[in-house]
Amino acid sequence: IAGVDEVGRGPLAGPVVAAAVILPTGVAFPGLRDSKLLSPEFRVDLDGQIRRQAMALAIREVGPRQIERQGILAASLFAMARAIQDLAMVPEMVLVDGHQPLPLTFPQQPVIKGDDRCPSIAAASVVAKVYRDRLMEALHNRFPQYNFARHKGYATPEHLEALRCWGPCV
Repeated sequence: IAGVDEVGRGPLAGPVVAAAVILPTGVAFPGLRDSKLLSPEFRVDLDGQIRRQAMALAIREVGPRQIERQGILAASLFAMARAIQDLAMVPEMVLVDGHQPLPLTFPQQPVIKGDDRCPSIAAASVVAKVYRDRLMEALHNRFPQYNFARHKGYATPEHLEALRCWGPCV
């Protein structure tokens, strides 16, 4: 069973990132749940554990230009579908976070709030979030005036003020 989730639908900057994860049967990660509900330190720790124990794992990102062309929902579904296709193993079933199926021929089941209900989706949520946070920290090094390391591109008052002062950076 593969779980797939995305992060980055809400921010004003950066890509949308999707991860797909197949976990071994019976593996458990205490405290694993929706990545948004975990501390950054715990997410990084879980990311390492998941990467070491996953049977298969894939990450796909869709950048701002494609998001602008397709719209955020289509770009998110595209990234999730590509992450599933990039897995080293063919899943027997795909559990998709949310209410929409992916444009794939694999058997699949959308699961509303799946990142809090299904370990494989929660694992994908964590992997995608850690990956995207690291991308935003790298963008911070290129564009420090936006302080992406702190807000990761979300529409915080600080980010909105930076946009007013500097305009969009990418």
